Amino acid sequence: MITHIATLDQPTSLSHTRTHELKIWPACFEATLSGAKTFDVRENDRNYQVGDAVQLCEYEPESETYSGRSTARWISYVLQGGAFGLQAGWCILGLTELRPLPPGVSDTRLW
Repeated sequence: MITHIATLDQPTSLSHTRTHELKIWPACFEATLSGAKTFDVRENDRNYQVGDAVQLCEYEPESETYSGRSTARWISYVLQGGAFGLQAGWCILGLTELRPLPPGVSDTRLW
């Protein structure tokens, strides 16, 4: 059973929004929870998009088990590989606790 630390309870209005359930090692999980780690480096095997949700599930690599803790984030930026020293086929995801505003919306009162 996964204990949810944060949930994706904001309304969804973009039809392309997907949720990706991802493993995350304990040190990275804690850094994400504290707000120190607002990005993630991933193989881009899922075609990550801005506005997609990620459910980060804490995973112990030595025992190959889940701790039961998870936290939710939104993808706010995707830096594609093939530039800046990042290998093609990989990406860096910008993560945020709040869903990014859709294109063309800059005033949160409209969202």
